[in-house]
Amino acid sequence: MLKMIGILGSGIMGAGLAEVVSRAGYDVVVRSRTRQAAEALLNSVAKGLAKQVERGKATAEEREDILGRITVSDHIGAVADCDLVIESVVEDLAVKKALFAQLEQVVKPSGILATNTSTLPVIEMAIATQRPDRVCGIHFFNPAPAMKLVEIISPVTASADTIATATAFAQSCGKDAVQVKDRAGFIVNALLFPYLNNAVRLWEQGTASMEDIDTAMRGGCNFPMGPFALLDLVGLDTSVAILDALYAEFRDPNYAAMPTLRRMLSAGHLGRKTKVGFFQY
Repeated sequence: MLKMIGILGSGIMGAGLAEVVSRAGYDVVVRSRTRQAAEALLNSVAKGLAKQVERGKATAEEREDILGRITVSDHIGAVADCDLVIESVVEDLAVKKALFAQLEQVVKPSGILATNTSTLPVIEMAIATQRPDRVCGIHFFNPAPAMKLVEIISPVTASADTIATATAFAQSCGKDAVQVKDRAGFIVNALLFPYLNNAVRLWEQGTASMEDIDTAMRGGCNFPMGPFALLDLVGLDTSVAILDALYAEFRDPNYAAMPTLRRMLSAGHLGRKTKVGFFQY
């Protein structure tokens, strides 16, 4: 039975995961590279919960209970006794493989090691450890507290027990869990990013303005936001990284990132996170 969950990464996803997992009743240990970042994550979760209390979506007691189950640290050894560790660090395969090799030396042998990658091959992280049967993908979507879906990714090395445990964990967090084989993009990004990339292609060709393309997809397909607003929300750096991973595996032209995306990436116009992307914030 899972009792203590470790989370690596102190960005937006790390904070969201900490809230979701603690709300589900688990003890949570969040490890960041610096104490300052770790404390900032805890403050972010506290502020988010305070807003929920103000809006009547949570009680003050619930807020205190959730925060009381979260501890933060800047030391990798803090996750040693965790039953499940989920990494949510930068979407870079070399960084993640090095991290999994480190976790192998730190986390107790029975612990499951999971990645929150949105598209990278989980098998590469699994074989960086001596427990590939206990490595899988648990892909929460951003923002984790609001998004209902979790993709459970099964590399060829994962045991049936690992996948069953990961699926039950996601469901215990109130999420809809779907199981998917370990291939680039999994389900959602394999279908989503050709659409986003082709929206940029349509705009580059002068077919319509960004605003009109977004309006058309909201009104014509009942999507909550248009492709350009969604690219800004995801982040242009993340979007290009996902497209590159998809193209590397499938060599499909629909996965080749459009020139505008690469130029915006070079300029540092990454979307909401930098306050400027296809739109300004």
